[in-house]
Amino acid sequence: MSMFSIFNVSGSAISAQSQRLNEVASNLANADAVAGPDGQGYRSRQVVFETVPMGAEASSGVKVNAVKESTEPLRRVHNPNHPSADAEGYVTHSNVNPVEEMVNMISASRSYQNNVEVMNTAKSLLLKTLQMGQ
Repeated sequence: MSMFSIFNVSGSAISAQSQRLNEVASNLANADAVAGPDGQGYRSRQVVFETVPMGAEASSGVKVNAVKESTEPLRRVHNPNHPSADAEGYVTHSNVNPVEEMVNMISASRSYQNNVEVMNTAKSLLLKTLQMGQ
C-alpha cells in the first residue's frame, strides 16, 4: 500500500462517518416528535457501512451501503389531554432512543477524529521525507 492510498482510505471513512453523524443529528432532532395525522411517526435511521476496494492496491475503504429505518415499535404515551391523542388517550412518539443516539454520535465523532489524525500523520511523514532530500 502506498503512502498516498492512506488519504483515499481515510477520506472515504471521513465521508462515511460524516453521513453517520448527519443521521444521528436527524434522529436526535426527532426524538420527541409526535406522529402526524396519518399515525406514522418518525423512525430512527442507522447507517450501514460496506468495505470497498480502493484502486489497484490491496487497500480497502468504506462507503455507506444503506440507511435503514428501525423496525422497533413506536412509543405510545398515555396523555389524553394532548391534541394528538387517539381515542384511547395515547400519543404516538418516535422510536428514537436518545441515549443510544448520543453513544452513536460519540463513536462516529471519535472515528471521524481518528481518520483526520491519520491523514495529518501521513502528511507530516511525507513532508519529513521530502525534507530529507534537501
